[in-house]
Amino acid sequence: MKAEGLKVSNEGVNGIKGYKFAGVSCGIKKSGREDLALIYSEVPAAAAGVFTTNKSKAAPVLVDLENIKSAVTRAVVINSGNANACTGKKGMENAREMVELTAGLLKADKSEVLVSSTGIIGVQLPMEKVRAGIEKAVAGLAPDGGDAAARGIMTTDTREKKVTVKVDLSTGEVTVGAIAKGSGMIHPNMATMLCFMLTDAAVEKHLLQEILKETVDDTFNMISVDGDTSTNDMVIALANGTAGNEKITEKDGDYDKLSAAFKAAAEAMAVEIVRDGEGATKLLKACVINAPTKQDARTGAKAIVSSSLVKAAFFGEDANWGRVLCALGYSGADFDPGSVDMYFSSQKGAIKLVEKGEGLVFDEAKAAEILGETDIEILVDLNCGKFSATAWGCDLSYDYVKINGSYRT
Repeated sequence: MKAEGLKVSNEGVNGIKGYKFAGVSCGIKKSGREDLALIYSEVPAAAAGVFTTNKSKAAPVLVDLENIKSAVTRAVVINSGNANACTGKKGMENAREMVELTAGLLKADKSEVLVSSTGIIGVQLPMEKVRAGIEKAVAGLAPDGGDAAARGIMTTDTREKKVTVKVDLSTGEVTVGAIAKGSGMIHPNMATMLCFMLTDAAVEKHLLQEILKETVDDTFNMISVDGDTSTNDMVIALANGTAGNEKITEKDGDYDKLSAAFKAAAEAMAVEIVRDGEGATKLLKACVINAPTKQDARTGAKAIVSSSLVKAAFFGEDANWGRVLCALGYSGADFDPGSVDMYFSSQKGAIKLVEKGEGLVFDEAKAAEILGETDIEILVDLNCGKFSATAWGCDLSYDYVKINGSYRT
């Protein structure tokens, strides 16, 4: 959903009222880059969360599923380079220790701290390093520490992912900022991705949860890099009310505006995750329109961007529309193949490839020019309803195999 009056920039989370941040290196990563981040609300905040659907949930996810129930949240501590997943009883103890140590240093209750990890699965956290990192992060908290925090959550990401959205509510301007990580193990129904969304708006906790769930459904659950759903992914939202707006307590106009700001921020992060997909050379945007139901549109769009054959065709800049129609056909979406129209487009123009389910004779040179761009849209008109959905994906390149063939070592 787009809304008028949104001011979007790539400033990130720096300067959002009432928050401080830190990103430090504590030696988890061999590279020496930042590998521990801390987000802290100076005043009590409401929190909401959406977590991985993978049954093999990492220890931090299990801890957060309990702590997210707290009426108040003050901080999120995140490490990268080690997922603390499939680590048994010791892994749970380590996740809880990260929470307890952070809470103690910040003089908060342990129920008011969330924890997140990302990186290699099946390896115990080096807790001596983590403890020192948490102490260093707490000491270094600052309102302008958001970029360092964004770097501290990265694994195979090639760059920071950050966004800021400002919107005017009826009682004043509020800000939504986000930092995210994600590059591989990305697939709908959440992927290997972490996103932390912060706002200075005042909103009831249960309404913040509804905003976040709707946001994730339309953004992070509509992306795919490689078809793998991680053990660790989560999206956490904090709202601390420091903007001074009248608290949102019902689904009114202010609720809709705040929801639009969240969706704009999340869409920006979702697109950046896909654009930075491991080995990716192209961003694919699949739009399915005129479907019988919203679910049919979503199902079809996700199948297109998740298909390895579709992704490989776009890497090769091959206008192989049959692979798109094939992915739609097995997706489970309800449609009449004999009614489908299809177009590919980019900055170089658009070309119609299919009309009423049959391939058209098209200009191969024009198609090659269109597919030579980095951002490509696949438009599929089902002509059998009024609902639409968009999904984002990337191509499948040789480098994806190279990156993941030696990820652990």
